[in-house]
Amino acid sequence: MKEIIIATKNPGKAREFKRIFNEEDFTLKTLLDLPAFPEIRETGQTFEENATIKAHAVMERFNLPTIADDSGLQIDALYGRPGVYSARYAGDHNDAANNAKVLSELGGVPREKRTARFVSTLVFANPKNDHDLVVEGDVKGLIGLFPAGDDGFGYDPLFYLPELDKTMAQLTIDEKNKISHRGNAIRKLETQWEDWINW
Repeated sequence: MKEIIIATKNPGKAREFKRIFNEEDFTLKTLLDLPAFPEIRETGQTFEENATIKAHAVMERFNLPTIADDSGLQIDALYGRPGVYSARYAGDHNDAANNAKVLSELGGVPREKRTARFVSTLVFANPKNDHDLVVEGDVKGLIGLFPAGDDGFGYDPLFYLPELDKTMAQLTIDEKNKISHRGNAIRKLETQWEDWINW
């Protein structure tokens, strides 16, 4: 069966990809299935640059079609931070510390000025194609005053969706995938990749 690799070791991202993608025609693997693969240094200045670095590193190693996601949180009151540094905003890759830093930096900022968006850029690289497929998805919301919810990962407990009166972390995985930045990006990818992939 044909294979596609998702270039992530993040269990939350892996779960979301596997939940959304229909795997009837191919097998979907992540770097969690290939634990010997080394950590990839994300040296890009944009989400697209980082996703491209990851997609090509994995594609070139395994010679298989590879999708990489680079995503993050952009907060208007922080001039777009944490942005590409979202995963390690507080130093190490630590969700609780990252959330605490964001709340600290937003101290005193009123609710209506805590606007933000989650962004996901997907790069699909394929050894048989001479160009990558690149899509972006986003979702807008507000940064809450405190974390709420036990599902999700990253900044999900802080990312409040006014129309649902819930944070991302208070949604089920299926509810989240319907509206999330990554879900939106994956759906865009699905409308384009079958004509592009050139198995």
